Amino acid sequence: MKRLVLTTSGESHGPGLFASLRGLPAGLEVQTAELELQMKRRMHGYGRGARMKIETDAVEIRAGVRGGRTLGSPLGLWIENRDYASWQGVMDPYEVDSRKAERRRVHSPRPGHADLAGGIKYLRRDLRDVLERASARETAARVAAGAFARMLLAEFDIRIASGVRSLGSVGAEAPPPTWEQLLAMDDDSPLRAADPDLEDEMIALVDRATADGETLGGSVTVVAHNVPPGLGSYTHWDEKLDGRLAQAVMSVPAVKAVEIGGALDASRAFGSAAHDPIEPAADGGFGRPSNRAGGTEGGVTNGEDVVVTAYKKPISTLRKGLPSIDLDTGEARTSQYERSDVTALPAAGVIAEAMVALVLADALLEKLGGDSMIELRAHWAATQGLQREWPQRVPRESP
Repeated sequence: MKRLVLTTSGESHGPGLFASLRGLPAGLEVQTAELELQMKRRMHGYGRGARMKIETDAVEIRAGVRGGRTLGSPLGLWIENRDYASWQGVMDPYEVDSRKAERRRVHSPRPGHADLAGGIKYLRRDLRDVLERASARETAARVAAGAFARMLLAEFDIRIASGVRSLGSVGAEAPPPTWEQLLAMDDDSPLRAADPDLEDEMIALVDRATADGETLGGSVTVVAHNVPPGLGSYTHWDEKLDGRLAQAVMSVPAVKAVEIGGALDASRAFGSAAHDPIEPAADGGFGRPSNRAGGTEGGVTNGEDVVVTAYKKPISTLRKGLPSIDLDTGEARTSQYERSDVTALPAAGVIAEAMVALVLADALLEKLGGDSMIELRAHWAATQGLQREWPQRVPRESP
């Protein structure tokens, strides 16, 4: 049963964004510096649009915390949209100015965006009613909530990092980066490239796309380090951790494929070259010389780093537009332009980190049980002790 439940609300140019996170244990110390860091990281990246110069993404905690510690009740977070000042009369919750709204009415959908499908689903003629919620602006609320999941994981020394693995064709054949590679990466570099030798080529490609009115996709890899074995399940299809991770990361805007570990290479190899041998260790335990599985086997974590790669399509908002139709006339027309990024891969990595953190924190709470940090720490110590003693000191099951 899911322990952490996140709900976000708000539109891109509305008053702001709200996140409600249910299921955090009581007594978790709130690290405001961590929260501020993650929000800042999401705004970073070469190729971002003008919106990042307007917003500050300051997070206001409105519920679920007292005196710097969680209460066990739902967490409530508010992020003001500073750009709303330019959209009053258009995005007001109670009443809009018909003349202002008409100037910003969207009736020529963008191929690849939710515009057309959303308009059909909700029967909206003004597609602004769709794109305002479908906008990636919503992910600011996810990163804010994800920061609290990271705080919980950090209590048990579970850490998460990411890097841009490829941009367009640059780095497309690169293997997933390791934890050590991500630690060595400059997180403040223009594109947060996992391989710093590719950064200049990536920047040049972004410059070319900008000049041509184009956009770029690519891939980002998230690695979670010190994840204990035993999270997830092999007994129920919907509790398999790799499935939960894939769904969460696939929900990041424009992500169209998710890879666990080195799955793409493994799919092309013989079985003998696709799996991770198990070797005895000097301490009486065991180890792995490789991590092709990406930290999960049978839907359960195996103690290795959890490695998840998200493949992001190019952003569907092109300055020069794409062939579309005018919903008013039914005639061919170029899609309308909304202010957007050329690429948002560095931010996508941070968002994917937040989603991985939420899934892992949920699985950890599910494994340990308890409503408070006191209980969680006690259950963690007991679980760690039992896992260290397995299999030598755990009784053999009766046949």
